[in-house]
Amino acid sequence: MVSNASKGNAAALAGLTVLEYAGFVAGPSCGKLLADMGAEVTKVEPPTGDQARHLGPFPAGAVGPETSALFLYLNTNKKSVTIDGSCPTGAELLRSLASTADVLIEDKPPGVMEASGLGYEALRKDNPGLVYLSITPFGQTGPYSRFKAYDLNVFFSGGEGYTLPGSMSHALFPERGPVRAGGYLAQYDSGLVAGIAIVAALLDRGVSRQGSHLDLSQQETAMAMARETLQRYAGYGEVVDRSRAYFYGGIFPCQDGYVILFPREDRHWQALCEAMGRPGLASESRFADFASRKANRLELNEILRTWTRDLPMERIYHEAAGRGCPAAPYHTAADLATSEQLEARRFFTELDHPVAGRLQYPTAAYGMSATKPVYRSAAPLLGEHNEELFCGRLGLSPRELADLGRSGVL
Repeated sequence: MVSNASKGNAAALAGLTVLEYAGFVAGPSCGKLLADMGAEVTKVEPPTGDQARHLGPFPAGAVGPETSALFLYLNTNKKSVTIDGSCPTGAELLRSLASTADVLIEDKPPGVMEASGLGYEALRKDNPGLVYLSITPFGQTGPYSRFKAYDLNVFFSGGEGYTLPGSMSHALFPERGPVRAGGYLAQYDSGLVAGIAIVAALLDRGVSRQGSHLDLSQQETAMAMARETLQRYAGYGEVVDRSRAYFYGGIFPCQDGYVILFPREDRHWQALCEAMGRPGLASESRFADFASRKANRLELNEILRTWTRDLPMERIYHEAAGRGCPAAPYHTAADLATSEQLEARRFFTELDHPVAGRLQYPTAAYGMSATKPVYRSAAPLLGEHNEELFCGRLGLSPRELADLGRSGVL
């Protein structure tokens, strides 16, 4: 790995080579974090393509492996090669690529990589400095390690699903069953934690000169991200459920959507009363302090609902937040795409794709003063870099490459 000191203003991870032998969301989101920081990430896909290529969402009338919005987002700045890693020839190609990589990301069930001669112990013989990350639903060990699980299973296995929907939603819909958070939350959380683990392992390698095997359990990631839920049980024997920490405030309907208001502290409540044009409400005995507001939360929330119901979302947000009350609008994706805040932060960028066309993409959620995330290219076409990697790097001839394609290895 190249240090920043020798790279000038290059991207933070320029010079790092990553082999991403993983699909769907968790592994690719980890690879994306590294690629967007400047690492050279080569995505290894089966000849039929990553699962995400076939899931969509797709633009109207343009269903195909090159137009999935999920795949396009997760795979910016990457190269793509196709390999059937289940056959001996494909496994040997993977071994050759891994021999010069800094990082390997894989998401196969425990034992599969070892059976193909691609386990950590086998690969480290040729590449002692390899940082080898395994992402699986339940980790490499334990009685559940070989169980298959999808995002829904993983999310609820971490305990957070038992608490959803909570707070205000519990008050409005007390009989509703557990609800999964939107999107692929457990997958993205796993990718984020994996990225942090990889960077930590690379820093350790800089001292020890040795690589390491990182065993990431998606269940444990979900548990680690579950805030205080587990700690409250361990410390106090309390099982946090949907009624957790419900005081007052929460989600309120307004003229054009929903808004969150959370006047937890006295100063927040005073600010919100001023925003409503009812400053005297803050000093009424039923709402004068936190304990009083909590005891009268149903009445308080009805006052807030009456105020928000016929006002536009942005007006409520600016009136409340501008006076110091924690507030947030419930933005749709369309709202965010035209957000003045995100525009000022240059959060979106446009990239050209040869099939999907010119599209707008979210960028990194951070800024760096010395270096910055880079967006060199849109997601690759399936197998777009086969010739570059197999011929240019591994030394195969064009004829050998064509033979591998005809035989189904690529």
